[in-house]
Amino acid sequence: MSARRSHHVVPQSWLALRGYTPARIALGRAGNALPTSAHLAFQAAHASARDAVHAGLDAEAFAKKIASCGYPVLSVRSAAPDRYAYVRFPDLGRTLAAESKAQLSEPLIAPDIVIVIGDGLSSIAIERNALAVLQALLPQLQERDYRVASIVVALQARVALADQIGELLQAKLSVMLIGERPGLSAADSLGMYLTYLPRVGRLDSERNCISNIHANGMAAKDAADEARRLIQAMLTQRTSGVALARDTALLR
Repeated sequence: MSARRSHHVVPQSWLALRGYTPARIALGRAGNALPTSAHLAFQAAHASARDAVHAGLDAEAFAKKIASCGYPVLSVRSAAPDRYAYVRFPDLGRTLAAESKAQLSEPLIAPDIVIVIGDGLSSIAIERNALAVLQALLPQLQERDYRVASIVVALQARVALADQIGELLQAKLSVMLIGERPGLSAADSLGMYLTYLPRVGRLDSERNCISNIHANGMAAKDAADEARRLIQAMLTQRTSGVALARDTALLR
C-alpha cells in the first residue's frame, strides 16, 4: 500500500465541524490507527484528567483567598481519610468526619443559604473557577438580603455532603460548588448543585445542576446569574429539582 493510500483524507464538511466543538472528531487516520499527533493529544488529555482526580486541594490556602475577599469561611472534611479512600469508597465523601460534624452542630443563626465548596473529582476546577463564581454570586445574594452562612470549604467531598452540612446549619437552601469528573476536553470543569431544604437522603432528582463552568465552557458570571435565578425560584416555590417550575417569570 502506498504512503498516500495509508492516510485517510477527512472530508472538508467534517473538518468544518471542528470549529464548533472540542469533541474529538475528524481526526483522520494513518492506516488502521490515529495519526501520531491525535494519539499524543489524547494521551496528554488522559494524563491531565488522571492528575486532576488525584491532586489534593490546599484547603487552608484556598480558605485564605476567600477570607481576603471579605467573606467568612470555615473548613471541614468528609469521612474519607485520604484521597485513596475517597476515590474507592464514594459513600465516605457523602458524610462528614466526626470532628467536622461536631463543629457544624454548634448553635448558629439558621441561614437562608449555605455555600459549600468541595474539591470533588477535580481540585484544579476549584482553584481556577470557584472564587470567580463566588465573587459574581455573593453580591447578588446580598442585594436581595438573603442570609448567607459562612462559606464552607470541604475536603474529600461528594455532592451529597452539602445535604448534611445544610441540615446541620438548618439552611433553607444549599449551593455546592464542586470539581466535576474530568473529561478529555476539560479537566478543570466546575459544577454547581442547588438543593432546597438540604437533608441527608436527598435524591439527585431533588437538585438542580449548573455544569461545565470553566474558561472554555460557561463563564463564571453566567453561572452566577443562573444560580441567582434558580435560588430565587426555589425560595419562592419552596422546592427544587424536577419539581421546580422552570417556566416561571423568576427565571427570565
